Amino acid sequence: MLQKKEELPIKAYLGADALFKGTLSFEGTVRIDGKFEGTVNTKDTLVIGEAGDVQAEVVEVGTLVCKGKLKGTVLASKKIEMHPTSKITGNVQTPALSIQLGAVLDGHLNMTGRESEKIINLVKEKQINEKT
Repeated sequence: MLQKKEELPIKAYLGADALFKGTLSFEGTVRIDGKFEGTVNTKDTLVIGEAGDVQAEVVEVGTLVCKGKLKGTVLASKKIEMHPTSKITGNVQTPALSIQLGAVLDGHLNMTGRESEKIINLVKEKQINEKT
């Protein structure tokens, strides 16, 4: 008998026709099916839907469930799930990674946890240099 995977209740949702620019901080689960540009900071779960398109300097999450597109540095403290329609472009750090057939990861993957401070510092330096 197959058991249905328990879905977490979604606290906030960005629809397919929506565009949000800025910093997203939250508790619980947030799903993005639209366009998002900026930074994400949470210890909980971010779901990027099939139509989702995230362009971020840093996505710092507990769990990332990716079914759409993400470009940027990803720091996941728990795990990342990549579904067949997903594409992540950028540096990724996570202790656990699940990649289904068809998913694309284009970048560097670190699963040891030793480089997170270095990645964060490089991103911060890049942001400072772009402002000057």
